[in-house]
Amino acid sequence: MSDETTNGAVAPAAEAAGPAFSVEKIYVKDVSFEVPGAPAIFSENVQPELQLNLNQRVQRLNENVFEVVLGVTLTCKAGDKTAYVAEVQQAGIFGLVGLEPQAVDVLLGTQCPNILFPYVRQLVSDLVQAGGFPPFFLQPINFDALYAETVRQRQAQADNGGELANSEPAGNA
Repeated sequence: MSDETTNGAVAPAAEAAGPAFSVEKIYVKDVSFEVPGAPAIFSENVQPELQLNLNQRVQRLNENVFEVVLGVTLTCKAGDKTAYVAEVQQAGIFGLVGLEPQAVDVLLGTQCPNILFPYVRQLVSDLVQAGGFPPFFLQPINFDALYAETVRQRQAQADNGGELANSEPAGNA
C-alpha cells in the first residue's frame, strides 16, 4: 500500500505494522430542520413533548475502512402540533486494520458512535436554537450498553432456531 493521505490523515498502516484504529474523516452526511407551524407555533403556550429516535448504520467501504453514520431525529410537539423536527446524520470514516472480526464489530458498535456523538449533540443544539427555540442538549448515551443489548438480541435470535431462549430474562430497554 502506498502512503496515501486523505485530507491530511495518513491512510491505515499495512497489517504487518500491527492492529490499528484510525479516524479518517468526520462529516455531516445529512441535516434537516423544519418548523411546519411557524410563525404561529411561537405563540403557543403548551408544554412541549420531545421524542428522540437514534439509529446507527455501518457500511464497509473496503477491507479495512468503514463508514459509520449516527442518525438522530428529534421531534418536538406542542399539543397536537409539531413545533419542530431536527434530523441529523453525522458520519465518520474509520480505518480498522489487523483486528479480529469480533474486535471490529465492538469498535464499530461502541467507539465509533462515541466519537461521533459530540458532533451530533452540538449540531442538534445549534439547529434547535437557530430555529428560535430554547436550547436542547442531548443527554449522554451509553453506546456500550446499547451494543451489549444488540449482542443479546442477536444471540436470542440465533438461539430461537426452534425453541425459546431460556437463560435471558425479559428486560426493560
